[in-house]
Amino acid sequence: MNKSNSLVCYHCSSQILPSDLIEAELGGQIRSFCCSGCMAIAQTIHGEGLEVFYARRSQSGDKPAAYLASNEIPEKLKPYDDPSLRGRFTRPSGDGDSLETTLRLEKIRCAACVWLCEQHLRRNVGVRDVQINYVTQKVMVRFSPVKTSLARLLFEIERIGYEAWPFEPSQSLDRAKVERRKLLMHLGVAMLGMMQVMMYAWPTYTGADITPEFELLMGWASWALTVPVIVYSAGPIFQASWRSIQSVKQTHMLGMDVPIALALALAFIAGTINLVTGSGKSYFDSITMFVAFILAARYVELLARQDAQGGAEALAKQLPATCERAFNYPATQEIEVVPVVNCNPGEVLRVSPGEVVPADGVLIENASALDESLLTGESKPVEKKIGDHVYAGTHNILNPLLMRIEAVGQSTRIAGIASLLDQALLAKPVMVSLAEKWTAYFVTFLLLSAFTSSAIWFYFDPSRAWTVLVSVLVASCPCALSLAVPTAMAAAQGAVTKLGLLIVRGHVIEGLVKATDLVLDKTGTLTMGQPELQEVINLRSGYHREDALALAAALEIGQRHPLALSLLRAAESEKLTLPLLSEPVINLLGRGLSSGPYRLGSALWLGVDQGAQQGQYGQVHLADEQGLIASFVFLDTPRVGLEQFLKVVKSRNIAVHLVSGDDRETVAWWAHHVGIEHYQGGCTPEDKYDYIERLQKEGRFIWAIGDGVNDAPLLARADISIAVGAGAPLAAAGADAILTAASLEPLAKTLLLADKTQAIIKENLLWALIYNLLAIPAAMMGWVNPWVAGIGMSLSSLAVTLNAWRLRKA
Repeated sequence: MNKSNSLVCYHCSSQILPSDLIEAELGGQIRSFCCSGCMAIAQTIHGEGLEVFYARRSQSGDKPAAYLASNEIPEKLKPYDDPSLRGRFTRPSGDGDSLETTLRLEKIRCAACVWLCEQHLRRNVGVRDVQINYVTQKVMVRFSPVKTSLARLLFEIERIGYEAWPFEPSQSLDRAKVERRKLLMHLGVAMLGMMQVMMYAWPTYTGADITPEFELLMGWASWALTVPVIVYSAGPIFQASWRSIQSVKQTHMLGMDVPIALALALAFIAGTINLVTGSGKSYFDSITMFVAFILAARYVELLARQDAQGGAEALAKQLPATCERAFNYPATQEIEVVPVVNCNPGEVLRVSPGEVVPADGVLIENASALDESLLTGESKPVEKKIGDHVYAGTHNILNPLLMRIEAVGQSTRIAGIASLLDQALLAKPVMVSLAEKWTAYFVTFLLLSAFTSSAIWFYFDPSRAWTVLVSVLVASCPCALSLAVPTAMAAAQGAVTKLGLLIVRGHVIEGLVKATDLVLDKTGTLTMGQPELQEVINLRSGYHREDALALAAALEIGQRHPLALSLLRAAESEKLTLPLLSEPVINLLGRGLSSGPYRLGSALWLGVDQGAQQGQYGQVHLADEQGLIASFVFLDTPRVGLEQFLKVVKSRNIAVHLVSGDDRETVAWWAHHVGIEHYQGGCTPEDKYDYIERLQKEGRFIWAIGDGVNDAPLLARADISIAVGAGAPLAAAGADAILTAASLEPLAKTLLLADKTQAIIKENLLWALIYNLLAIPAAMMGWVNPWVAGIGMSLSSLAVTLNAWRLRKA
């Protein structure tokens, strides 16, 4: 290495004092380091064959700690291997013997940082999967607790120069506030600078008669006010464009901030030169206005993006920061207020009415009612008795309850659902990926157009070459084009999350538009699996319906099986007075009930003709010594919203198939009952898989809905799959989305929303195309000033963002 580079650290690029110089051979060359920490990190990176990172990264002057030179986990990280802390920050994975954790990453500055962290973690023994989201700066790691540990994962990230700690869901809301506040500060400085500079530029626009001295003074005042706008407000734009330029060799694409930064830099340099030489125009009013408008557009975009993540934010918002702990239970019920993060499994908490349950646990004292709508979509309060489970994020409504903690932090159910939302954000829909790809190509075309038109103008009229160059760069900035698809998809995803549909993989919305066939399971999907009394038949002469029902309900008092509960509900709803039986009820397991002369049970036990059940849920018969008194016919309960859902599906010419493991007669009856033409009963999981495969071979695009447990092959094979039920474990069934609401109505709304999203994407792309077709030629012809171009570009970005924002209200 040459002398000039020998005093610069190979890893962190900071200057090295002669007394601190450390040298080591890496990749066949002698490298210089400022400390043993940097040397250890570089040796780790080279040792794993990841040295290409040094060609991709953006530099940092941060020096790592010296202890990283050792392979020993430091004392500060060892507590994370304590079972109580590990239980807080990890959750079981779908394959049973793995754990999953979500970590917050710090110090990542570019795509190369993400690449390095992901590659390094994947090469550690026991790590089975790694997914990093650069935008949210979160990494989801699935690992074997037998082969590695949480503390080891945190240390391995530190070993390559970054920092990580376990993510708490409640922190995401604070981060969103910080992000909004930071962008608002940048916007505020730009707006103040714009107003002041426009005030000084106003005499020039109005042609006011001012002396050269005052004109020069106002020019320098404008320059002084523009500097903080360029340095502070537009600073993130320049940083992003520099990262994009540095990584262009690997990505072969330029980000949309590159032409913006180039336009700002050229305009500021040209304006400063003109101010110093006293000739030509200064562009300070255009610069400040451009920055203010583009930051305003980005602030609206940020609000839309954070609003689209409203489901995850709502989950985080529900968790309280403190709770009431009974520290000496059951000896006393004295209470102390402690931070939720200090609570551990096994401890007892008190939750007062109106408060939010801070952790998952079991109710041990005082029955109550809880609002679980955030987790299940069901608005009706759920009765909770001693021994029932209660979940973090739910609201206590009735009585002050005592609960014993079973899970905290990432192992709670609410954190599991939040992790599903994170997975959805990690997966890019195909349409978004294509939009990003074409936007990158457009940036290259834009730069060529700008410099070509400027060169032509320089030949014919050199005085206008700079103006045209800046105007083309600003006017045709691809912000509107790059925002057209992502903003619409993000807003749509946020809207369906609020409806009660958790999207796990990002292609669901665009896939619903392409669906040609819908394959439904029956029990648990089409129906609730809860029988209701449909009719009373075979009544003996002399008996009324009410008499037979009251007698059957009297026999069923105290029984808990579904048919017994159905008879009792029917008797209660009709306000029947139940007769007193002369003898106690005897339960003959597998047969039925008897009391004196009366018997209630199956047709086989009673010796009556069962007859054709015509697909109903089942029949129960009431008899005495003289024979049959009445037969009670039960029907499974259709899921709420089924009729509306099927109506919307059929209106889009989607063929509906009912495929179930129930007997063929039952499936046929239900298919005719709800108006489904294609059906097949008696199916094994393998039959369901083959059924979808046959449809796909015919070129059909399949959308499947199942209960997420016994329908795993059905969901795995379909192009789009939705599991009906509540909770994160259903993700293991391979579903692309999870319906937590009890009704199918959210699916009907989601299908309509998918159509609306497609329409809005087309509107956004059309608007972006028309704008650029008009703006680029106008700017190239010199008809548009830079400040007008800045307003046009910002308004085009605002237009597509606000248009996409309409999907929030769906």
